[in-house]
Amino acid sequence: PPASQNNEQGSTLRDLLTTTAGKLRLGSTDAGIAFAPVYSTGAASGKSGRTMPNILDDIIASVVENKIPPNRAPKINVKSEIKDEPKDDKNCVQDDCSNWYNDIQYSWICDKHVLWLKDHKNSNNWKLFKECWKQGRPVLVSGMHKKMNFSLWKAESISLDFGNQQADILNCKDSIITNTNVKEFWDGFEDVSKRQKIKNGETALLKLKDWPSGEDFKAMMPARYEDLLKSLPLPEYCSPEGKLNLASHLPGFFVRPDLGPRLCSAYGVAATKDHDIGTTNLHIEVSDVVNILVYVGIAKGNGVLSKSGVLKKFEEEDLDDLLRKRLKDSSELPGALWHIYAGKDADKIREFLQKIAKEQGLEVLPEHDPIRDQSWYVNKKLRQRLLEEYGVKTCTVIQFLGDAIILPAGALHQV
Repeated sequence: PPASQNNEQGSTLRDLLTTTAGKLRLGSTDAGIAFAPVYSTGAASGKSGRTMPNILDDIIASVVENKIPPNRAPKINVKSEIKDEPKDDKNCVQDDCSNWYNDIQYSWICDKHVLWLKDHKNSNNWKLFKECWKQGRPVLVSGMHKKMNFSLWKAESISLDFGNQQADILNCKDSIITNTNVKEFWDGFEDVSKRQKIKNGETALLKLKDWPSGEDFKAMMPARYEDLLKSLPLPEYCSPEGKLNLASHLPGFFVRPDLGPRLCSAYGVAATKDHDIGTTNLHIEVSDVVNILVYVGIAKGNGVLSKSGVLKKFEEEDLDDLLRKRLKDSSELPGALWHIYAGKDADKIREFLQKIAKEQGLEVLPEHDPIRDQSWYVNKKLRQRLLEEYGVKTCTVIQFLGDAIILPAGALHQV
């Protein structure tokens, strides 16, 4: 019926456009809306500091008002999927929330920026993970190697099965990539004497880059592929069949990112003279990532740091007390050092790296993006400057054997 014959004016979009919106355009202060109009401020607002109300917001507000008759209280029936879910997720997660999740073994590390789930077998882990994930925080799950067939992931096992394959090997020192026999890489994985030498006689720091990856991984290493999939943490999110793994359920016409899995293998810096380089430079992934440390090799040979020397190198980092305590646990085997930054700090970090490049006399082209190009490993001295000059704090995490690090898309990280 026409608006004039309807007691609930504005109950259809057409009526709203001819009544509520019309009144707002004419400057009426009695438009029959439930909420105050939304005004924008800015350069276009002129001297008054206000512009035309946001018509769409007002229309939505009016729909909300008119859908509920004034003489009838609205029925609210919200059923939570978790019965004992906290009322205020954000505050609860930040304030430890131990009463809500007392059946989950967990701690906070890096000034409560990273959630550490200590029992990979707990089927309730996903409940706390969900609240943390809403805020875009990294998560660490330990002990994943206990679910895996460890013999499949030993260096000599992979070399024996696939040593005759060809793959790209990256020299992390000078970023030179060569295509060579995989066996050469694995022969030097734990025997420094068999590693390549660079011009000045230094031992090369090599990385077997994303080999194999995606469908190649599944086809080439079916047993390892199955072992990895059954051992993924938080399978509701991380498994390809997980009900909350949205990327796996996208329709076929979407262009998906490479969801892997991919094997990333690299020598450690313990056998090199320069400890200010990394095997993975600072970069961003376009999808969420879970990285499991499936094997840690103990290098032998001249110039290699002893176990105590390696631990000392870790301890020189800006670590919180829980990570220092883990380092002293003889049952734990540290293998990788991560530096992680929130996505919101990307612009500051990009500006900082361009500034450092200019200081070092490097050419900074307009199209150059130091993060996209993965051209920087931010060493300790630069991390300190980043904090002092831009207020960006580094989140330092040690990845031990069996640790899964889960990063939200957009988080910057180096290893």
